[in-house]
Amino acid sequence: MIRIQLYKSGDDFLGFECKGHAGAGDGEYDLICNSVSVLTINTANAIESLTETAFSEEEKPEGGYLKVVLSSPKDHDAQLLMRAMVLGLEQIAGNYPDYIRIQKREVNP
Repeated sequence: MIRIQLYKSGDDFLGFECKGHAGAGDGEYDLICNSVSVLTINTANAIESLTETAFSEEEKPEGGYLKVVLSSPKDHDAQLLMRAMVLGLEQIAGNYPDYIRIQKREVNP
């Protein structure tokens, strides 16, 4: 099971934590894991390359773990990239609810 925790403060995304795998099989399980990996890793790379927003990142590739926390959640471009990631993740979760769970957690910035 892939578990994604989205950190929010009001309408702003402060970051995310993604951990786990869809399953030990191949085929559609690999497709789910790969899709989630592409969305989360590309979002971190895009925020770093395309915005001025700094962030902390923790990654454990062998364990299927990535955590990103934005230092400036009010940056419009970073928020747009985060919202695009969330849109994609929610679509995957809607199609494969047995393999991916998304939780939104309110936190203080």
